[in-house]
Amino acid sequence: MIKEMLIKINDFHLYAKLVGKNNGKPTIVMDAGYGDYSKAWDSVISELSLLTDVLIYDRAGLGKSASSSRPRTSREMIKELRELVKRTKIKLPFILVAHSFGGVNARMYSTEYTNDVCGLILVDSTPEDYRERFLPTMSDEFQEAYNKQFVHEGNYDEFMESLKQLKESRSLLNVPLSVLSAGKKAHYTKESQELWNEMQREILDISSNGELIIAENSAHYIQNDEPEVVVDAVKRLLSNF
Repeated sequence: MIKEMLIKINDFHLYAKLVGKNNGKPTIVMDAGYGDYSKAWDSVISELSLLTDVLIYDRAGLGKSASSSRPRTSREMIKELRELVKRTKIKLPFILVAHSFGGVNARMYSTEYTNDVCGLILVDSTPEDYRERFLPTMSDEFQEAYNKQFVHEGNYDEFMESLKQLKESRSLLNVPLSVLSAGKKAHYTKESQELWNEMQREILDISSNGELIIAENSAHYIQNDEPEVVVDAVKRLLSNF
C-alpha cells in the first residue's frame, strides 16, 4: 500500500506518505533532520515497509509541504505532527524514528504526548547541550560552517530555542528507547568522537528501558551508511508487540 496525502494544518498543507502493510504491529512515524524531508529515509523505507505501516512526511516549508507562518521551533513542529497524525488516522500508539534535529522534536513529542508513542529510535540525534558543550571542542572553521547552515528551515535563534525547549521538557519516558550514535563522524578528532558518543549515551537517561548502538562505520547519516543498523533497531522494538 502506498498512499500520498496533503493534509491541511492551520493555514498550510503538509505532505505525507503512508507505505507498508498493516499487520497489527505499531505504525512507524519518521522525522528527518534539520532542512531534510521525507527523502532522507529512502535508504530504509522499502525494508521497513515490509515490517509494518510507515508514515513519512515533510515538515512545513520542506519537500512538498507548504510553508507555515508560525515559528520554526520544536514546540510548533510537534503540534503540527500531532495534528497530522490525527488526520491520517493512524493507529496509536506508534514508534517514532527520528534523525538529527528530528530527534529533538521526537523527544519533545514523546514527553508531551505520552500516550501516542510506544517506542523511540533516535538516529544520531542532536543533544540539548550541543552548543554549550560540544561545539566549542570543534575547529573555528567547523563552528563557523555550523552557525551559517541555518537557512533552510528556521534560523539559528529558532534552532537554539528548540534546544532550550527540549531542556525544559526533559523528563523520564516509560517507552523503549534506542539511541544510535554515528561512530565515524566527518571532521571529528578522536576526542570529539568520544565526546559525541558519550553525549549520545547520556540520552539514555531519559528512559528506564534504553540501548545505545554505536554505528562504527557511519557518519551522520547512519540510515545511508549502515541502513541495517536502523532496520535492526526497528525490528527489536517491533518484537515487543
